[in-house]
Amino acid sequence: MVTEQIRSSVLITSVLNPNMRVFDVVMRTEYGTSYNSYVVVGSRGIALIDAAHATFCEDYLNKLERALEGRTPDYLVMNHTEPDHSGTVATLLERYPNLTVVISKAGAIYLKNIVNRDDVRMMIVTDGDKLDLGDQTLRFISAPFLHWPDTMFTWLPEKGVVFTCDFLGAHYCEPQLFDHRIIYRDAYSDAVKNYFDCIFAPFKPFVLKGLEKLAALDADYACTSHGPILTRTCELERIKAHYHTWATEEPRAYKRIPLFYCSAYGNTEQLATHVARGLLRAQPAAEVTCYDLVKHDLARLAAILNESDAFFIGSPTINRDALPVVWNLIASIDAVTIPRRPVALFGSYGWSGEALPHLAERLSSLKAKVFETQLKVCFTPTPADLKAAEELGEAFGSSLD
Repeated sequence: MVTEQIRSSVLITSVLNPNMRVFDVVMRTEYGTSYNSYVVVGSRGIALIDAAHATFCEDYLNKLERALEGRTPDYLVMNHTEPDHSGTVATLLERYPNLTVVISKAGAIYLKNIVNRDDVRMMIVTDGDKLDLGDQTLRFISAPFLHWPDTMFTWLPEKGVVFTCDFLGAHYCEPQLFDHRIIYRDAYSDAVKNYFDCIFAPFKPFVLKGLEKLAALDADYACTSHGPILTRTCELERIKAHYHTWATEEPRAYKRIPLFYCSAYGNTEQLATHVARGLLRAQPAAEVTCYDLVKHDLARLAAILNESDAFFIGSPTINRDALPVVWNLIASIDAVTIPRRPVALFGSYGWSGEALPHLAERLSSLKAKVFETQLKVCFTPTPADLKAAEELGEAFGSSLD
């Protein structure tokens, strides 16, 4: 646990978790993380900004009590209700029964189901609303899809501090939670990029809008929910610039249409090669690359898929299903950006051929635009099968115009 003053009457109460290596089941976190929450002490009221993970509830509450020095908080501002932020809220409400939760409309819906209570005292705020703490004022800024629909920023103009929740953060843990004290700067930079890619890459237009809102504030401090506090004189402007670069889509003069496959005995691989030939006949200017899922890093392939204009997936059938490596790729698809993305399927099979229907069902449930024609070949492709593979590629490519 860490408690430290950021500016007068503004404190951080942070839980350090240096040993965490997987976040939310799917995200690797090589450098651990922190769960940052804050206390703002005004002359007529005290506000907590976000809470902590339930696993660390006892440590968090003990540290919070020491930071409060016997005072009772009046408000809990929830910038975002994901359980790593809200896991201790139910206990906070028991300990401080008069606590008012300040939250967005979407967040209010989520929080009721997180704490399983209908009697939570809430103040629902919208963009521009303010909370007067006496000599300090909290202003709330709507920031949807950064990275949940409920997200907002909280601005404390008297101190030049903005609480940005996950935005600009990182799963990164060092004992001193200020950017100018970071020891391993290359590791921190790596964590920032990984955090953006895993959490904010699907929401690039919203990232740019969020940056515009922060630019209007001219903050000295950005207090994130994970990783170090960012300061104007150290990392804040650099991280904002990185976010702007990463979120800015460069227009392409060509289509990017990757083919992903795995192949037990080379049969599905043969199909992939011929599908690509047909595709290039219909889309000669396209970037068409075949990727063997076994030979490439999954995270890299997921990024290529998520940035594609259309794509193919090829899979054999084993145990009446597609192979695990194919399902792992599909599990990495950004559900926010995939709707209406064209995709086509092919594969060789032996005893049975259930892989392609299963894949089509899953991709359709993600709202991808699954090409009606699928190519299933029993064992070794014949010359006619390879011709059909080229025809599939050409037909799919022609459908993209």
